[in-house]
Amino acid sequence: MKAIRASVLRFDDEARAIWERDGLLVMGPVAGAPCWQVLDVGPYDAVHARWPGLDVDDQRGHWLVPGFVDMHVHYPQIDVIASPADGLLPWLERYTFVHEQRFADPAVAAEAARFFFDELARHGVTTALSFCTSHVASVDAFMAQAQTRGLRMIGGKVLQDQHSPEGLRDETEQSLLDSEALIQRWHGQGRLGYAITPRFVPTSSAAQLAGAGELAARHGDVWVQSHVAENRDEIAWVASLYPQARSYLAVYEQFGLLRPRAVYAHGIHLDADDWDLLRAHETAIATSPSSNLFLGSGFFDFAKTLGVRHGLASDVGGGMSFSPFATMRAAHVVARENQSKTGLTLSPERLWWLHTAGAAQALDLAGVVGNLQVGAEADAVLLNPQATPLLARRIAQAESWAEAMFAMVVLGDERAVVRTLVAPRLEAMA
Repeated sequence: MKAIRASVLRFDDEARAIWERDGLLVMGPVAGAPCWQVLDVGPYDAVHARWPGLDVDDQRGHWLVPGFVDMHVHYPQIDVIASPADGLLPWLERYTFVHEQRFADPAVAAEAARFFFDELARHGVTTALSFCTSHVASVDAFMAQAQTRGLRMIGGKVLQDQHSPEGLRDETEQSLLDSEALIQRWHGQGRLGYAITPRFVPTSSAAQLAGAGELAARHGDVWVQSHVAENRDEIAWVASLYPQARSYLAVYEQFGLLRPRAVYAHGIHLDADDWDLLRAHETAIATSPSSNLFLGSGFFDFAKTLGVRHGLASDVGGGMSFSPFATMRAAHVVARENQSKTGLTLSPERLWWLHTAGAAQALDLAGVVGNLQVGAEADAVLLNPQATPLLARRIAQAESWAEAMFAMVVLGDERAVVRTLVAPRLEAMA
């Protein structure tokens, strides 16, 4: 077992932040679990009394917070981040589609996966839902690297059999057979999960989308991920392909791809009926404010999310940073932009919840990751609130935990991440 003494953050069932200024987190193995879990948490004196003689790692002056959860990211796009373009579709054609063709090479995929997971750890991200590419090798590299590190990760082979360049475009029937084989190979292995992954409606034929829906119906415990209503040109393209469909989102419903454990990125331009559809199917939205700002796609309306599972995502490489702080900052800016119309702002506690426990809830992983509660997997991040002179000066003057959390959102970056703690695997203890 291991115990860490620090200021500890967790969330209650009402998404309220609970801070222990002088807290203690105890973690250790649990029979039948794939990794260590949180065994106890609370005020130092009370918890320590329940575990006499336990060796304590004293990190007073630091914050111990839940590992961040990134609901939507593209691991193969690490080399197209910060690429200039006029918008989403030109950016895909000029950079993304060209670069992703390289992932047919297992060596390229393996090197990128190693770098990707190093970056996640450097920024305090312990769980992510990631697109791979249309190549089986890209999924194998992603999963193998995540398994080696004992991470809870979800990913999948991109399905795209039309409107895509040679070298990236897959073949309809084979793409579905490959997805089935990948599910059998990786889903549920340790902490790994598989996601059926049509890139977006324009790049999958009706036959491929129908096959993806049938695959999802056969495997109710896997995830589904795609994009929806990100960009107005993209929406017009979908309308031209499916003129009888009520909306872009309704196309996914038509093919059986709306359900719990389905996550759609962006959702900026959804209408009221679309939001009702998400609620009815318990389908989640991953909002990526940094990416939306970078590509000029629009401003996500957080006021419309009542009753809809949702959380924050970096969307690297469209997003501008792996940093959860950068994503939370962007979400604050976007909510402020809409405040005059909606009256809504995002509190500091809400921002953190949307990137930890809230994102986990949206992924159907509530109580598993994203929160330092008893029974959760023991993924955590140790933060230094004095990482930079300005951060230290501002937090020293904070009059509440909420104010200190907001200062970290606005002024924090990877320099504040002292250590990313991934729940130790039981097999590593043998």
